[in-house]
Amino acid sequence: MQRINYDVIIAGAGAAGLIAAGRAAHLGARVLLVEKMGQSGRKLLITGKGRCNITHDAPPEVYYRNIFPGGRFLKHAFNAFFTADIIQILNENNIKTVTERGSRVFPASSRAADVHKAITGWMGKRNIEIAYQTRISGLLFEDGSVRGVRTGGSEGTRDYYARTVIICTGGKSYPSTGSTGDGYELARQAGHAITPVRPALVPLVTRGDVARRLSGLALKNVNAVVWVNGKKSRSEFGELTFMDYGLGGPVILTLSRHVVEQLSAGNRVEIAIDLKPALDEKKLDARLLRDLNTNGKKRVENVFKKWLPSMLIPVFIDLQGIDGNKLCHQLSARERRSIMLLMKDFRFFVTGHPGYKEAIITAGGVSTSGINSKTMESKHMKNLYFAGEVIDLDGNTGGFNLQIAFSTGWLAAQSALQEGNIKYD
Repeated sequence: MQRINYDVIIAGAGAAGLIAAGRAAHLGARVLLVEKMGQSGRKLLITGKGRCNITHDAPPEVYYRNIFPGGRFLKHAFNAFFTADIIQILNENNIKTVTERGSRVFPASSRAADVHKAITGWMGKRNIEIAYQTRISGLLFEDGSVRGVRTGGSEGTRDYYARTVIICTGGKSYPSTGSTGDGYELARQAGHAITPVRPALVPLVTRGDVARRLSGLALKNVNAVVWVNGKKSRSEFGELTFMDYGLGGPVILTLSRHVVEQLSAGNRVEIAIDLKPALDEKKLDARLLRDLNTNGKKRVENVFKKWLPSMLIPVFIDLQGIDGNKLCHQLSARERRSIMLLMKDFRFFVTGHPGYKEAIITAGGVSTSGINSKTMESKHMKNLYFAGEVIDLDGNTGGFNLQIAFSTGWLAAQSALQEGNIKYD
């Protein structure tokens, strides 16, 4: 069998793999980028609902608070390549960026495809060979060091040799894009421990038909509280969206990591939505009373328009068992208090989640205890590196996860080539 030698083989052509390939090629390395799908960046193209939340415009300390289980592992990666660096690459390749609410950075065009085109354009074709529709079935080892990869398919197996290998195969979220957890088995072959994986940043399935009746409704500035076995556990303020099967939106996605853990442990989980977080119960009750007195001869369902979005009104009236045609002055104090309490505690029983097919990111993965944070190199196998979602690092929504991929991909490539004594151009 012909022995083909590369300076670096990169497994996976997602965000981390593309940055790693580009950095390696710019440093003069001969690169083989192996991707089992028919194109690169499949997941990148659908991030942010196709808009691509590129990064988060904040200092590292903000990142550390929003990355789990230990964001400070990324200190050296962020020192090597951070938000301004990816923005510069995009700007130099004719992609302008805008910073929106919450310090989230998007392409000005709102097109993820433009980001993908800019990154692949920056990579260039010099020194990079791409093998599409090629699955890596194993690593090749020699004298305690990785020496390449073995690919397998309908046409048989083939071995590719290199000085270094970088695993950027992603996690298990959105398997239709090619993320099916292949990298975990490769890591195990090299002696790495895998932290149990689970969906993260995932919508939640709720009991009953209330969410379905409200499907498509987005609520801003609400407070969502997680109750576990009857005790308040976590809360988050922001935007929430109702879906056919349950709850979604930024607030729910942020809370979902904790919810999935609690469900996996067999605990009872509920989500309580405070629709009026700016008002405590006393102030809210006073407002309801004032509006009812002012509009005493109007129907109750009409006054609800002052309090809630139109889609919520029939649901609230049904849940309260109130006759919407009743006049406001006929509403009892008990009924008014019941409405107030539902506004402050609009509760849903969580029965599950849609799994990896709807999860934005994967929690768990290759344990950071086996990776050198200064280089992204394996502590168990020389010349083996990791980058991106395959590592046990996941962040909240807002651009944190893509920046993890960019930063670790850059550092892994740079370290691999410095260790291999390949000179800069």
